[in-house]
Amino acid sequence: MPLKCVAIDDEPLALQLIREYVSRVDGLQLVQTFEDAVAGSEFIRNNEIDLLLIDINMPDVNGLAVVRALEKKPMIIFTTAYRQFAFEGFELDAVDYLVKPISFERFSRAVRKAREFDQYRRRALSDADDSLFVYAGYQLLKIPFASIRYLESMEDYVRIHRENDKPVLTLMTLKAILEKLPADRFRRIHRSYIVAFDQISGIQGRKLRLMSGEELPVSDSYTNVVDEWKRYRNL
Repeated sequence: MPLKCVAIDDEPLALQLIREYVSRVDGLQLVQTFEDAVAGSEFIRNNEIDLLLIDINMPDVNGLAVVRALEKKPMIIFTTAYRQFAFEGFELDAVDYLVKPISFERFSRAVRKAREFDQYRRRALSDADDSLFVYAGYQLLKIPFASIRYLESMEDYVRIHRENDKPVLTLMTLKAILEKLPADRFRRIHRSYIVAFDQISGIQGRKLRLMSGEELPVSDSYTNVVDEWKRYRNL
């Protein structure tokens, strides 16, 4: 089944290029294009769309604002001439971020990532998977929740520390990734750390000791986690 996509860009030549590229990619169906972002977002609200290709810097409305306002979001690929919006784009869980001028090779790679993500997502929904999906480099990785020890903020990135495997570095904020984790199994304990409850072996002052022997700090804003863990362990 082809991915149904919509393209929004205030530049007619940019839309013409997207039409040409889409016609050369198997498994991709361009349903509609819009120069008007407001009309485009309204179309998406009323139709089943798999993928949105959208410019960011448009005269009527910012593309980032359009995506934020969508209640049911399709997969997103941003297409823009401005590199400085990349981090905000990935905060919105964009599949990819293409900087103009866009080559066909780069466009194809972004679509391939979208198709892989769609396959993972469908499989996860059908199997009731217990995993986190993140991008690391150009790969979409599936990380079982049970394998995560803790997550560490590294400025614009998050490092995911895993059991019996090397850490994974992904371009996300700690806040955004916390929303993807089950609240009954993970807690934020510091502006730089999220920990898996079942990985905590003990508490000493303002530090949590993990099964691995590592220690993580608990900040003043998250001291309630200590009491929650005691209840979790029936202490």
